[in-house]
Amino acid sequence: MVMSGMNSAFTGRLTLRQGLAGFLAWSVVLWFLTADYAPARPSEPGTERDSFEDCCRRLGCATGGNIAACSTYDPLYGRCTIGAHNGLCVSATQCRGDWYPTPGYCPGPADIQCCRPPAGSDQPCDGTNIPLPNIGIEPESLDPRCPAGMQTVDESFCMDVYEAYIEEILLDGSIVSWSPYFNPGYRNMRARSAAGAVPQGYINANQAEAACQNSGKRLCTDTEWLRGCQGAAGFTYPYGPYRIDGLCNDARDQHPAVEYFGRADPTPFAKIWHPCLNQLPNSLDPTGYRVACESADGMMDMMGNLHEWTAAPAGTFRGGFYVDTRINGNGCRYVTTAHNRFHWDYSTGFRCCADFP
Repeated sequence: MVMSGMNSAFTGRLTLRQGLAGFLAWSVVLWFLTADYAPARPSEPGTERDSFEDCCRRLGCATGGNIAACSTYDPLYGRCTIGAHNGLCVSATQCRGDWYPTPGYCPGPADIQCCRPPAGSDQPCDGTNIPLPNIGIEPESLDPRCPAGMQTVDESFCMDVYEAYIEEILLDGSIVSWSPYFNPGYRNMRARSAAGAVPQGYINANQAEAACQNSGKRLCTDTEWLRGCQGAAGFTYPYGPYRIDGLCNDARDQHPAVEYFGRADPTPFAKIWHPCLNQLPNSLDPTGYRVACESADGMMDMMGNLHEWTAAPAGTFRGGFYVDTRINGNGCRYVTTAHNRFHWDYSTGFRCCADFP
């Protein structure tokens, strides 16, 4: 009888413990189902685009990188507002280029200041402003056998690692920054290649060729361009044989001209010269932003982002752009020959090649 009573008491304690455990488990499930919480920001596979700090570290904000490229991400100390202008609460050492820091508007240490772009640049784009996002960006020496910003391909020639941005050469020989959202016309320009720059769209093949030549380079031949994109294995995509959506800037849902001018506009594609098209959110990426869009030879962004002119005499650009990398061929095999070398629009860019010294 004593043993029976002890067993009953023990069983009762187990039942009570099991009941409490079950109650707690269901409480956790119900909390996940009903709680009002913000899910973690998703990361695109292979891109490491998961925070402002990671983005800024990758693009080198503190050493002249383009902080604007990371402005869609919330920094550790949040955002700030000065009057009607919005900014980011970041270290003053990260606030570079034409952005400038203002103390007293952010939490945290004294070095955390409200970093914001010049007045007016956070207003809706109308094509009258002339942004200069590439001020302070300099090419890095990557290969002693090649000019700065270039690497060796197939041990036979040099290629720009990144899509090119351009700078103007004035009559006195001095160099000034150029807005990548405007065609350079007959100005004397030079081509440069660096991570974190906004690459030059709005350029024709002749202008691109002249800019390369002014930098001691040249436009790539079609054979060179394909080798740099496909690697020795001849992959269809820079990163391998099979398409992985999102690794490159290659599939914007809506055409930028339709978004900017609206569906009520009967002729949006007649205005693909407009400087605001590449300034829309989720349009043109800074160079090297998608870290997984890299070829076997280390070339970045050869698929998507901007079409890239080659040296073909009749006019050829390759690789597709941020709206399409399929219609005229997949990935590296994308080729457009419908336009002559005088054509330009928001989607046309380039990179340079060079012979070994």
